[in-house]
Amino acid sequence: MNRPLLLIVVVLLGGLGLSSLFTVQETEYAIRFQLGRIVKADYEPGLHFKLPFVNNIRKFDNRILTLDTPAEPMLTSEQKFVEVDSFVKWRIANVSRFYTATGGNESRALNRLNGIIEDRLRNQIASRTLVEVISEQRVSTMQDIATAANQAAEEFGIEVVDVRIKSIELPDDVRESVFRRMAADRQKEANLYRFEGREEAERIRSDADREAQVILAEAERDGQRLRGEGDAQSIAIYADAYGMDEEFFAFSRSLQAYRNAFNSREDVLVVDPNSEFFNYFGGDVGSQQR
Repeated sequence: MNRPLLLIVVVLLGGLGLSSLFTVQETEYAIRFQLGRIVKADYEPGLHFKLPFVNNIRKFDNRILTLDTPAEPMLTSEQKFVEVDSFVKWRIANVSRFYTATGGNESRALNRLNGIIEDRLRNQIASRTLVEVISEQRVSTMQDIATAANQAAEEFGIEVVDVRIKSIELPDDVRESVFRRMAADRQKEANLYRFEGREEAERIRSDADREAQVILAEAERDGQRLRGEGDAQSIAIYADAYGMDEEFFAFSRSLQAYRNAFNSREDVLVVDPNSEFFNYFGGDVGSQQR
């Protein structure tokens, strides 16, 4: 065999050897076909073999992909239009079923998925009021859409990972109506809080007034008791003092009366000099008493 022919044979064998090898990345699914029929679709990442000219390989992305759907006008249960803009996170869950259902055409798969999402989204929006659509119930709405879409997309080998509503635009008249209603709801809630606050304040004031009255009554009672005890002690002391020296007690009471009567230089008192009031003014006390 001459050298050129040998070189050709080596090149052909090398080409056949290379064409019998293929690699699968971690981000890929691989399907091996034989005469148009799926032979194997569960390849692990790495290097694999195939029969040249008999087998052919198709690869698909196994990562989570994004379908950004266009904004669509939809009706709520109140027959009010809203424009809903959403996107979908999806992935190929069963590559054999995906290829069989769509022929391996990703555009066809996305069109079907878009139709599924749009139908479920429209149904969910139609079953809710406008306030429910734009309120905290958006989360439950998206979860319901994802669950319903997942069931429908399963026959295409597609898994709907998540559905998210990016924005909900309202017509001007509807937006104004929603804002007024939301403002009225917030005002109603604020009025309720104010009423409860006033009621609580009245209760606190009433309790404080009642406690103050109880405290004052107890203080007055204790004061009266202490005054009574003091008066009793005072009377007892005066009685003891009077019993010990009646003359001195009378003299002390007279001095106190003089002090009270002549408290100021401007005071004028008209009294008979021979009255008992002046018993202790001048002279001998004992002789005056007699």
